[in-house]
Amino acid sequence: MPIRIRQHVNPLARKFQSPIAIPDWQEIYQRCDRGASPLGYPSGNRPIHLDIGCARGRFLLNLAQQNPEVNYLGIEIRRQLVDLANQERDELGLTNLHYLFGNMNSSAKILLESLPKNSLTTISIQFPDPWFKKKHNKRRVVQPDLVKLLVDYLAEEGEIFLQSDIKEVAVEMRDRFAANSNLIQQHPEIWLETNPLNVPTERELYVLEQNLPVYRVLFKKSTT
Repeated sequence: MPIRIRQHVNPLARKFQSPIAIPDWQEIYQRCDRGASPLGYPSGNRPIHLDIGCARGRFLLNLAQQNPEVNYLGIEIRRQLVDLANQERDELGLTNLHYLFGNMNSSAKILLESLPKNSLTTISIQFPDPWFKKKHNKRRVVQPDLVKLLVDYLAEEGEIFLQSDIKEVAVEMRDRFAANSNLIQQHPEIWLETNPLNVPTERELYVLEQNLPVYRVLFKKSTT
């Protein structure tokens, strides 16, 4: 019998306020033992791509197979989806991919400070729950406090990719990240026509099949 999983959960509920259980990253990810990594990052630390709200994780699963020199980390608030995603990862024997159950809005600092310094090079937030009612807007994942933490821990020249099929949500995400002076929006006059990561999410595929628009934006962290 297929597992039925509620599609929306309230991230402000008390049960989702517990900190994310941080694993030993050296045990989770296969180490890069060739000195400097192929992409020029610090010795022993592969670059990390963090996907917030990864759902079943198929997007990261595809990226991890295509880019074995990068470590991928997905955060998802629905535990059953995390368990299924890690099971599929294990079946494929991938050592550069991990999924964590938790609420990023209540655990961002403890998670981000646990990562190897300067390893976080890419962040993606894709098709987050829109929470249309005004009184529920505070449940949206992209809140000002989270934006500041993500930018603070992002490596210099690191990238943040955002996309949604709901224009209101996309505008809000874009504006909140654009307000951070350490970020430079790429192609600021337009929404990106294509996904720069070249791997679509399941939601993205569905939206495109319906010939509906997707609103995308890419930011890069400036050097100091």
